Amino acid sequence: MNSPVRAYTEWDLLEEVIVGIIDDAMVPEWHVSLAATMPTAQHAFYKREGGKPFPADQVAKARAELEGLVKLLEAEGVKVRRPDRQPFAKPIATPHFTQPAGLYAAMPRDVLLVVGEEIIESPMAWRSRYFEPLAYRRLLKEYFHGGATWTAAPKPELSDALYDRDWQDPGDDGEFRSVITEYEPTFDAADFFRCGRDIFGQRSNVTNAFGIEWLRRHLGSEYRLHVVDVADSHPMHIDASLLPLAPGKLLVNRERVPVIPKQFKGWDVFTTPEPAIPLSHPLYMTSRWINMNVLSLDEKRVVVEAGDEPMIRALKSWGFTPLPCPFRWFNSFGGSFHCATADVRRRGELKSYCA
Repeated sequence: MNSPVRAYTEWDLLEEVIVGIIDDAMVPEWHVSLAATMPTAQHAFYKREGGKPFPADQVAKARAELEGLVKLLEAEGVKVRRPDRQPFAKPIATPHFTQPAGLYAAMPRDVLLVVGEEIIESPMAWRSRYFEPLAYRRLLKEYFHGGATWTAAPKPELSDALYDRDWQDPGDDGEFRSVITEYEPTFDAADFFRCGRDIFGQRSNVTNAFGIEWLRRHLGSEYRLHVVDVADSHPMHIDASLLPLAPGKLLVNRERVPVIPKQFKGWDVFTTPEPAIPLSHPLYMTSRWINMNVLSLDEKRVVVEAGDEPMIRALKSWGFTPLPCPFRWFNSFGGSFHCATADVRRRGELKSYCA
């Protein structure tokens, strides 16, 4: 049976993709896990608005940008799928915690990790995201019936034992100290990327060593999982630090990756231009380095924010074909093109690209 799910890299020809939805987006309740990851300037916003909907006008603008991305991808020959709306405004209750609301289904890259012909549901560490995978269940069942392997990593308890209640902010120049413990395995799929047989990931404030080891053992000897040490005191998701654009071509944030991992010996290393996002633009969940969160459709075409002229010029100078798409209001919600999508199928074979 030919699997409808198949992706080995971040750059093989993209044939099918899931694009998130921003409808019903809720502000997560303030918690120590947010203190470790959210921009300091937004802490007061979360303490004030937690459990309430995000501003309706900003949601509408982000929704329009997502629809623009869908049209662009379809025009480039990519099949686009969407998750189902979920009642994120409803309270969450388990034996271990309660939450006044969920979050959203805007970032499928966080939830779903595709490796080869397998699609894996991530055991995410935020309580507000506990039921988020349900937005993708219709698609997951369809892919399974079509021949794909569908796996759900162990569902975490997310009890108080997972969180370091004594966590203190190390500051921008301090040493990383994770807000999550090793009580149980957790990871966001966006803390990993694929280079054929080599999978790269990072420990972060949502991905612990337990989660990385679970994934390593689950994938088995066919893949090599490497942990990247990133110079970031508040890490969450690797694709705002380094991201492969094509075979032998790596995009890096030099502030966070001063030393290139040895596996990329011989690769061309491109430094991410200084972000063009205005300082006044609201970024509730991310830094301005979200500008490097681009999406490769193949080894040449790269989807990039339409207003990011420095990145567009850089991509052209590096030999790529940038596909500009307005996405700044979506950036406000914590991601860009790579985050807002999850590869379902890329045309390519499993092989090695790294040293």
